[in-house]
This record gives sequence, structure tokens and C-alpha cells, in this order.
Amino acid sequence: MCGISGIWLSENSTINREKLLSDINSSLDHRGPDDSGIWFDKSLNLGLAHRRLSIVDLSKAGHQPMVSDSGRYIISLNGEIYNHLEIKKELTKNKLTNLNWKGKSDTETLIKAIDCWGLIKTLEKITGMFALALWDRKTKRLSLV
Repeated sequence: MCGISGIWLSENSTINREKLLSDINSSLDHRGPDDSGIWFDKSLNLGLAHRRLSIVDLSKAGHQPMVSDSGRYIISLNGEIYNHLEIKKELTKNKLTNLNWKGKSDTETLIKAIDCWGLIKTLEKITGMFALALWDRKTKRLSLV
């Protein structure tokens, strides 16, 4: 089971934000021994971190937090999207997204779907057992699902 974490601190905070996020992420190493990643936006004092247990795609193409092709969304996902192959097929068949798939992870399928349809419509289409943190750079909204 992966581990996801994040911080969003006030601009007045004197804490070393990136070190704090790194320490939090390190404390979850037992949740995901296969890979880890951190995304941090200094201008917002916002960061997401991920510890990965590779199940669906064992390659580095499933590295998280993952940034959407448009650059709008950043996601950290724990769990599994059971119907991600059907979603991927729909996106590809209808040419609704960039056909340049980097890997086979359900996270990549999910972020491409969100980039194409938005979060709500994507959530209505997917089935699975998961938790996610999604940052939307355009609306400056953090969604925890």
C-alpha cells in the first residue's frame, strides 16, 4: 500500500518546508519501498509527497507525484483504479488526450482522464479502492478524495 502525504503552510512559517515534507515522506517508507517522490511549489508553500508500492506498473513511468501533460494537475494516488484499462481505451479511442502514454500505470490513466474530463466527471467514471490528493494549479484548489 502506497503512502501519500502533504503540507500546506502559511507564508509566515519559518519551518524548512521541503525538509519537513521530506521527513514526513521518509517516515512512510514502510508503505512504499519501490519509489518515492516529492513535488513542492515554493510560491504556495504547498507540497505533495508519495511513497510507492508498485503493483500495476513496475516501471519508473508510474513515479509520483505525477504532473498532468497540460501541467495543470499534480496527483498522488494510493490504491487501484480497477477499470483504468477501459478508461484508457475510451480516452485513446476518442482521441480525447495525448496518445503519448509513458507507462501502464492507473495513475497515468487517471491524471489524463482528469486533464480531459475534470475531476468530478472522472470520479463518476472510475471504480476502485483509492485515496488521492490532487492539486489544480489553475483554480488553486486542493482536492482530497
